[in-house]
Parts: sequence; structure tokens; C-alpha cells
Amino acid sequence: MGRRVAYWRQRRGMSQQVFADRIGKSKSWVDKIERGVRRLDKYSVITELAEALSIDAGQLLGREPKRRPGLGGCLDQVEVESIRQSLERYERLGRFLEAAPLESTPIPELRGSVNYCWLAFEKGHYPVVARSLIQLLRDTPVAEDRPVGGSSADAAELMTQVYQIASTVLRKLGEAQLAWLAADRAISAANRGNDPLLAGIATTRVANALRALGRHQAALDLNVQVAHGLISETGGENSTPAQISVYGALLLQGAMAAALAGDSTTSDDLLDSASRAANILGRDANYYYTSFGPTNVMLHRAAAFVELGEGGDALAVHERIPPAALADLVAERRAHHHLDMTRACVQVGDMERASRHLVTADRHAPAEVRCRPVAIELIDQILHRTKGEPGQELRRLAEEVGALN
Repeated sequence: MGRRVAYWRQRRGMSQQVFADRIGKSKSWVDKIERGVRRLDKYSVITELAEALSIDAGQLLGREPKRRPGLGGCLDQVEVESIRQSLERYERLGRFLEAAPLESTPIPELRGSVNYCWLAFEKGHYPVVARSLIQLLRDTPVAEDRPVGGSSADAAELMTQVYQIASTVLRKLGEAQLAWLAADRAISAANRGNDPLLAGIATTRVANALRALGRHQAALDLNVQVAHGLISETGGENSTPAQISVYGALLLQGAMAAALAGDSTTSDDLLDSASRAANILGRDANYYYTSFGPTNVMLHRAAAFVELGEGGDALAVHERIPPAALADLVAERRAHHHLDMTRACVQVGDMERASRHLVTADRHAPAEVRCRPVAIELIDQILHRTKGEPGQELRRLAEEVGALN
């Protein structure tokens, strides 16, 4: 039980001293509980600890509650609310309101934390990402206001990345309005930095949030406008690999918005333009965490067919993707693609193949399946449309996410 106390204390971002103060105990008492030196045998004390940790007492006793679709099996509501509060807080107003100054984290240290957050995102470790974001959303505005070990522009460039990660994760978890707020903040922060490519990538987050809100045409227009502006500034042929990657990422997201709007011609045109950019780049790369390259273009071409309701065409594209190239992409991209192919299989009525793609997605990045409402809905569809008993692996997955009645 001590290990569970330590786990939830750390998940809530509390030191042993802070937790001890909250429950009216000493730091030594907390340390002994967590190391198993002292036993917890009074239910009233267990209940008190659970209340301080904002969890059910059964979770400390090892009786995990049944997982719920969506956020319940991934981030809990306390963490989502913490991110919401962080987005709604304006640390930089402190200098105008004469608020007590907060300690500024050195920019090199912040850069390491942001890089760690990106890596956790690419591995699909969304609960880890969420816990990092809560702290970074507090620290980066303070660093911009009072930079240590760098400039305010450096801090702003880190801040836009934090907002971009937050926007992407929140959108995946079904929090579209919060995702839009984070993306809007990302644009503002990028404009205070000195890297125009960060502003370009931030645009894709705004557009993706607009897509999640059903504003497909607005998302399409925004991506295309910024992509054309970027390529005109760089001169096209003289573009660096990073510029090509950001340009290509904008085209890909524009293609997805067009597909969602039902505009197959525009979607195909944008995908062709992205393919030409990827060929100029000449390889699968990951500048600015875009994963842009020939393989990712194919993934988006397949995904666009899914959004257009052409599951058979999507699966045909999937068959042309070299397995080794797909395997070299980050886990989040691989799992996301297999979720798209699950949808394609459902569209063509192949539930057995849909099940295989879904289970494969879970192997690559479990949180991409277990934390996303769209994946839970897919599990439910496959279960209801499967003739006879579902496969053992799908049934196990359905049980673990609480999708079985």
C-alpha cells in the first residue's frame, strides 16, 4: 500500500513534506508509510489519505475502479482540471498586479523538461505528458517574464511548444474547447519568439482544434494560407529541411480538413503537394516533431480516405506502406495510423481485420487506444458487429477499458 501512496502523491505533484502538511503528519511518517516500515491498518487513516490524494480509498487498497471510456482510464478529472486551471492562469500579469514573484526556472532546465515532454508524447505516454504539462504551464510564463540562462524570446519559444503539446493531447482526449485555447496561446507565444517555424507548427494545432470543433473549412483555409506564406518567404527551392517539414505538415493538416469538409479534390491536391515536398526532403525526418516525410504523407493519404468514407481505398494505401518505414515512425504515429485503419476496416465491414489493427495500435501506444474516446467507440462498434465471439485479445482489451457490458 505504501507504494500506492507514493505513486498517487507523486502523480498529484506533491512532495512528502507538502503531503504531510496536508494530512497533519510528519514527513518522517509519510516516508515510513511509503517505504513499508509503518503499516496502514486503520481504515479511517486510509480514507483520510485517499481524500488528500483525491482518489477513492479502494485505489489505495488495490481495488482499482472499473475503467470508464474516455478520460477515466487515462488522465483523471483532477489532472484535467489542473491543466484547465493552468491554461486559465496568467502568471505574466504578476508584474502589473504586484503579485508575489515566483521563482524562475533556468531556461536550459526548462528546455530539457520540454524535450522530455515531447518524447513522452511521441511514445504515447499521455498521463506522463499531462503531469509534466501542469508544471511547465506554470514555469514557462514565469521564465519569459524573468528569464534566467537565456532570453525572454527563448522562453516564449519553449512556451509555444508546451501549449502545442497540451493542445494536441487535449484534442485526442476529447477536450476540443480546451485544445483550441491552448493552441491559441501557442500562436501568441510563438509570435513573441524569434523562430517563425514554431508559429507555422502552432498554426497546425489551431487548425486541428478547429477541426475538432467542426470548423473544417476554417481549418483548411488557415493551413493553406500559412503554408503558402511560408513557402513564398523561403523561396521554395532554397528551403531548409526544417522549412520543408513545417510546410509539408501544414499541407497534410489542410488535406485532412478538406477531407472532413467532403472536398476530395482539394484534399488530393494538398496531399500531392505534400508528397512533392516529402520527395524533396528525401527521407522520413522529424524536424519540429512533425514526423514529416514520404511515409507520413502516405499515412495521411490513408487517413483522408477514411474521413471521406472510402475505407477500401484507405486500406489499399496502407498495403503500399513499407513495413520497415512504418516501424521507424514514433509510437504515437504508428498507433494513430492503426486506429485509422481500424476505422477503415469497420467501414468495409471487416471486423476481424479491424480487431487486429486495434490490438496492434494498443501494442504500439496503449494510451492512444485506452485514453481516446474515438478508440473506445471503435471497440464498441467491433464488439456489436462481430459475428460470434470476439477474439481473445479484443475481449481482453474491451474488459480493461470497461467496454464490455
